[in-house]
Amino acid sequence: MTAINSPDVDSPATRRMEPSEARHRPRPWRWISAAVILVLAAMVIKGAAVNANMHWRVVGEYLFSVPILRGLLLTVELTAVSMVIGVVLGLVVAVMRLSDNPVLRSVSYAYVWIFRGTPLLVQLLFWYFLAAVLPHVGIGIPFGPTWTDWSVNSLISKFTAAVLGLALNEAAFSSEIIRGGIQSVDPGQREAADVLGLNGWQRLWRIILPQAMNFIIPPLGNQIISMLKNTSLVLVIALPELLTTVSNIYSQNFLQIPLLVVACAWYLACFSVLCVIQYYVERHFAQGTANARQKPAAALRKEPV
Repeated sequence: MTAINSPDVDSPATRRMEPSEARHRPRPWRWISAAVILVLAAMVIKGAAVNANMHWRVVGEYLFSVPILRGLLLTVELTAVSMVIGVVLGLVVAVMRLSDNPVLRSVSYAYVWIFRGTPLLVQLLFWYFLAAVLPHVGIGIPFGPTWTDWSVNSLISKFTAAVLGLALNEAAFSSEIIRGGIQSVDPGQREAADVLGLNGWQRLWRIILPQAMNFIIPPLGNQIISMLKNTSLVLVIALPELLTTVSNIYSQNFLQIPLLVVACAWYLACFSVLCVIQYYVERHFAQGTANARQKPAAALRKEPV
């Protein structure tokens, strides 16, 4: 009978390598590509710094000027108002999408279909020129006499048209985010709420939404950042927010690039503030998870620690 030779457990082929003995594979191309990128970045920075056509003195002059700060304030106001209205309306639309009522589901689906399927720029222009097809709106008996009416031109100012366009568009996207967050909650939580005798709204506010917030907040934070940038589109209706103010200034002095650098600086500053706020809100709703230990710098990079 022939014995089967078992492999030597101490042989180099079968011995487990200790962590101290592990060697990293050399990756020269990683260091070469990093060096090339650093050199290119240094060339771009130096070229911009010494370029007389950049007019850095003009950038410094207008960075904290009164018209620019007024435009910045209007941009922040537009972002906040439109986002609050958009999220509240988006919650209503999301609940309608999840309703057992087929009429509510159909209406909410049509709303999302229209406002997600048409460009935001078109929607802003639509609300701004609405008075061309609807000069007056009134209150009265349906298909009967009107008790009182108002001019649409007086009701929908530039600011109102901007808020309508931004908020209604945002509501369509927020509704899908909220709907996805609600559906991510374990169905057993709904059954437990029913056992406790909670009605539909109590179940939503006390049980479902608190658990869904961990899934809702990150994409909703990205929507706020997108809203900040989308406010620049109100340039088409001449609302004097940040970009419109900048364009009005460079249309007079013809220094487009320096003024656009001013606008970019303020957009980046607002973006950084929003990222930090989003980090703390996410950490509050993600207690006990890996995201709760994320650092603000990692939140800016969107990288896990």
